[in-house]
Amino acid sequence: MATINGITGNQFTPGEGEYNDHRYQYAFSSFQDDNRIAPGLIVYPANKYEIALTLKYAKSQKIAVAIRTGGHQYCGASSTIAPNIQLDLSQTFKNPKEDLVYIEKDSNAFVRTSVSWPLGEFADFLGSHKAFVPHGQCINVHLGGHVQTGGYGQLGRSFGLLGDHVLSLEIVDHAGNFKEVTRESDPELFHAVLGGSPGNLAVITHFTIKVYRDQDYPGSRGLKALYWYSPETLKRLLDILAEMSDNEESPRNYDYCVSVLSESFPVLDLFHEDLDEKMKKEHPEIYGKDSLPFFPRTIVVYAQWVPFAETDVCDMDWFDRIEKGSIFSPVKEQPMSELSKGWLFRNIREFDHPFVKSTHMTNSKTLVADGWAEWMTGRIDAIVTPEANRCFLSAQLQNFGGKYSKFVTNANNGTSYSWRDSTVCATLDCFYEDGYKETAEEWHRVNEEEGIGPNGIFSKQDRRVLWGSFGEYDLDKVWNCYFDDRAKYDRLVKARSKADPDGVLTPNTFCVARKEHHFF
Repeated sequence: MATINGITGNQFTPGEGEYNDHRYQYAFSSFQDDNRIAPGLIVYPANKYEIALTLKYAKSQKIAVAIRTGGHQYCGASSTIAPNIQLDLSQTFKNPKEDLVYIEKDSNAFVRTSVSWPLGEFADFLGSHKAFVPHGQCINVHLGGHVQTGGYGQLGRSFGLLGDHVLSLEIVDHAGNFKEVTRESDPELFHAVLGGSPGNLAVITHFTIKVYRDQDYPGSRGLKALYWYSPETLKRLLDILAEMSDNEESPRNYDYCVSVLSESFPVLDLFHEDLDEKMKKEHPEIYGKDSLPFFPRTIVVYAQWVPFAETDVCDMDWFDRIEKGSIFSPVKEQPMSELSKGWLFRNIREFDHPFVKSTHMTNSKTLVADGWAEWMTGRIDAIVTPEANRCFLSAQLQNFGGKYSKFVTNANNGTSYSWRDSTVCATLDCFYEDGYKETAEEWHRVNEEEGIGPNGIFSKQDRRVLWGSFGEYDLDKVWNCYFDDRAKYDRLVKARSKADPDGVLTPNTFCVARKEHHFF
């Protein structure tokens, strides 16, 4: 395939030596043979004018463009196949003076950022200004896809989603025009971009968000606790989560997340503290002759409290109950910007293997009565304990619910993020060695069969999230798993039809349908 005249940034075509390096993304390990990640041309635009030029070229050739900022999409939906084009924005807007700006006015704080920054650099920037905003936990996720799919993270109950804080979007539309979109100027496009069909409505270049100042939340504190894995410990920690989730009166001040990690996960990378020397002294058995640790199965808990009023008092018994039996668990009073950075996973990838992933939400308020904690513990133990199965788990279970939770109360704020009445989000990602895919798939099948559906122990409805997509790759066939109801989906279809009339932003099947037929 020919390159595009007028593009000054790098371009790569199949057959070139560097092509495979540049088409690679997170999902490649699991879908390299599925004909999903093989664009006919990869373009690194130097600026917004070259984005417009690429879109116009694609339109003239009757092909489509897939937009990538970081390439973390689990199913490979931020890529495409030939003759379509991959538009990679990971390096396009990274001028620190122009593409990441902090603004403070009348005791309010704002940030204008580009989509090209990875989450780690974005969090560092906020910290340098003693500011914070809710965001996810994967350090190398870039902001473009992250904001469109919500930006779920540790501050979900206390502050909501990253996308809830967007004030304006700067875009290049399907025809190559530059626009700024707000709730007021174009409510339908604003609604669709934030939660609808990532990358299929426009090319976002920058967005402006409201952020928060440390000084307005004095006394915030957090706990990052590490435990050797045991079913008993996991059950106790999940009981706390279930009780909290079932309680509609649970105060907004508290956020709680439980992670389970199979052996060999470099768990020390999750801790900013100099934990290595402490572990060498107290647990020399995990260090080999080369002084490098080989970690057994572990549990990691993130817990946080933030005050919203001078009368708010932290329940230290809650922290005490959580940290019981932990190896390492200092409860620290820290500014929110430092806590937020501390919640980041500093590993770019959990395990260097292909995967079977799943993420579900639930709106259940009867998890305790339904025995969910015991069931979930059993399902996790079934995959992490047998060493012969050669499967590796990365699980994350987090509370989002309660009538005071900002995740819940931010519903109907002009965005289209779904399932805002949810109480818990459960991610169960199973990585596997060659020859053990069937083991991972069978474990996943039982989880779905027992946990999801009319008689499901976890959720009576199949509720999925766009950032954790899995399974069926034609989004239109499973729209009811990702969106609240048909009225919302039809509204998004209408927005897609208007925003992408010629299909130039329809590079694969994982997108909201258009009124016209797809082409890709």
